[in-house]
Amino acid sequence: MHPYPANGAYAAKLTGFNAKADKERFLVAYPNGVDQGYNALICCGSEDDVGFIGAMTKRLVDAWKADPRRIYATGISNGADMSFKLVIEIPGTFAAIAPVSGGYIGTAAQKTTYMPKKPVSVVTFVGGLEKYYRDFEQGIKAWTERLDCKAGSPGKIEGKSTRTSATCRDKSAFTTYRLPDMGHSWPGSKDQTRGHPATGVNATDLIWEFFEAHPKVSS
Repeated sequence: MHPYPANGAYAAKLTGFNAKADKERFLVAYPNGVDQGYNALICCGSEDDVGFIGAMTKRLVDAWKADPRRIYATGISNGADMSFKLVIEIPGTFAAIAPVSGGYIGTAAQKTTYMPKKPVSVVTFVGGLEKYYRDFEQGIKAWTERLDCKAGSPGKIEGKSTRTSATCRDKSAFTTYRLPDMGHSWPGSKDQTRGHPATGVNATDLIWEFFEAHPKVSS
């Protein structure tokens, strides 16, 4: 899912998921938000994007024979926020999500009852130079506390970057990549607007690796 303001074509260009899908043989779809945005947690618009993406997902399963145990959502910024909203408001649809430079923010992090009712694993990427860094970290804390996730010690992966993995009460996983030298970007992308190729981390590769390892968890 694209950032605001943008569209699905830009999300495809930014992430490089077309090439990844061709190589690994999975379906990838890029929904267009109305007026270049999604009605996510703190932005943008008032459209029923949960209903829209839910219907699109059903069509991918029914017409394109997508495996219902392996439906995933990822996005950046407004699209990343939308991934959190989807798994809470249409529970049991997605096996895992991968929010990049986005988070479980706004009233979502404050309202204790706004949490997933079915297990869903999460891998997220947060830049240390991110304007919303504190908000994203607060969201990670709220999510993992509500689901009683137990995290191991952070592991170094590239330079000062770290990966922290947690296992939650409902058997879902929560993995966080913290990239101190990155701002509001997609790690590993060469896109001049929102790409950040110098992190030493390729989010697209790591997201697919995580998704492939996390089919839907039986609750």
